[in-house]
Amino acid sequence: MDTRYSLQTLSPPQCFRHIASPVLSDETLKQRVVEVVNMMKQHGLAHLVIYADKEHGGNFEYLAGFIPRFEEALLVLSDQAAISYIIGNENLKLVPYARNAGLPLHAPIFSLPNQPMTHEQPLEMLLASAGLIAGQKVGVVGWKLFTGNAEQRSSLFDVPAFILDAVKKAAGGQHCVVNATGIFISPEYGVRRINRADEIAFYEYGANLASTNVLSALDSIELGKSEKEIGHLLAADGQPNNVIMIAASGDRFAYANLYPSDKRICLGDKISLTVGFKGGLTSRSAYAVADDTALPDAVSDWLTQLATPYYHAVVTWLESLRVGITGGEMYAIVENVLPKARYHWHLNPGHLVADEEWLCSPIYPDSTIPLTSGMLLQIDIIPSLPGYGGSSIEDTVGLADITLQQQLAAQFPEVWKRMEIRKRYLKEVLNIKVSDEVILLSNTVGYLRPFLLDKTRALVRVK
Repeated sequence: MDTRYSLQTLSPPQCFRHIASPVLSDETLKQRVVEVVNMMKQHGLAHLVIYADKEHGGNFEYLAGFIPRFEEALLVLSDQAAISYIIGNENLKLVPYARNAGLPLHAPIFSLPNQPMTHEQPLEMLLASAGLIAGQKVGVVGWKLFTGNAEQRSSLFDVPAFILDAVKKAAGGQHCVVNATGIFISPEYGVRRINRADEIAFYEYGANLASTNVLSALDSIELGKSEKEIGHLLAADGQPNNVIMIAASGDRFAYANLYPSDKRICLGDKISLTVGFKGGLTSRSAYAVADDTALPDAVSDWLTQLATPYYHAVVTWLESLRVGITGGEMYAIVENVLPKARYHWHLNPGHLVADEEWLCSPIYPDSTIPLTSGMLLQIDIIPSLPGYGGSSIEDTVGLADITLQQQLAAQFPEVWKRMEIRKRYLKEVLNIKVSDEVILLSNTVGYLRPFLLDKTRALVRVK
C-alpha cells in the first residue's frame, strides 16, 4: 500500500439535513437574458430557438425557470430580448409563472399522443408569430456540443426533425440556421459555465442533499439488505434526480435492469451507489467486506492495486485545483499520477455541473481553457482494472475568488458556514490541503471508505 495513505478510524464528515432551498433572484434571471442577448449579437443572431423536453431542459430552464413535463417546448428569444414560449397542452399553464415573462403560443403538436389538437397551427407559423423573419440568422439551441472530429458542427442539430424543418421554413432556408448551443454550454464562452453567488447557493442545496443521502446509504450497508432498501435512502425531500439513481450490488445490469432491485447484498459483493440532484452528484463504489481478508481471492490486492492509486489521483486533483489552471494542465496531472494506459479511465477527469449532472468539460488533452471563479466541477475519474471492482469518490466542488467568497459569506452565511466546515474537515481530518479558492458543495469530498462493512475506517493522507 502507498505509504502516503493509510486506513484510519475517524469520524465521518458532518452532514446537513433539511436545509432550506434558496430561490434564484429576479435580478439573476434578468441578467441571464442580458448575457444571452449579448452573446447572440456577438454571433450575429436575430433569434434563438431553444429546445426543451424533460430530459434536455437545462438551457430552456436557465431563462424560463421551469422545464416542460411530458412534452417538447421552445423558447424563442430575439436580439431585442423579446421572449415567446411555444408550448403544448400540458405546459401552457406554466407560462404565466415563467421567471422571465413572454408571449404564450399554443402548439398542440408538442402534446402527448391523441390529445386534442384544437387551434392547431403549423409550427413555422407559430415561429413567425414569435418573430422569426425569413433571411435573418437563427440559432438553434439543443443540449449537446458536437465536438471531436465532427465536420460542419454549426449545421449539426440535436432537436427533432419536425421542429428543425419548421425553423428552417420560418427562417427562409437552411443557410439561415446554425447550431448555437455553445452560447449556453461551451466550456470556453458559454454563459452557464460561470455562476453567481445565489446560483452557487442554489446548487449547494442539491450537492449537500446528494452527499448526505449517500453517506446515509453507506451507513446502512449490511449483508442481506436489498438494493431497494439502500436505494430508498438515496431519495429524499421529493427532489427530482438529474441522473438515474444507482444502488447496485454484485454484477450490474442483470436482465438489462438499471434500477435498484430485490437483489440482496452478499459478502464480497461489489457495491455501487450514485445519486444526483441539481448542482451535485455523489457516487461511491467499493466492496461489501470489512477488510481485505474477505475480498475474493482474485482481487485480494484491490486496495493497493486500484483503490489507493485512485484515491491519490483524487487528492492530487483536489490539491491542484485553482483559478487559472487550464483544463489541459488538470488532464496532464491526472494522467501523470494515474496513467490511462494502466487504469483505463476514458471520460474527462472532471467536468462542469449545473442543473445537469454533466454540463460540459474544459478538462481534456491540451485544453487551453482556464478554470475560472464561479465554475462548479464534479470530480469524475473512473478507474478500471480488468477483473477488479471499481472505486469511486465523485463529489462537487467549485472555484471562488475573494470577491465571490465575500458575496457568498455576506448573502448566504449558512451556505458559507457549511463550506467552511467541509473545508476544515478536509484539512484537519483527511490532511488534504486545497487552494483558498476551492469551495466544497458536497459534504463527502475526499472521504472514501474502501471496505463498506467497516463503517469506522477511511483512507487518510499520512502527514
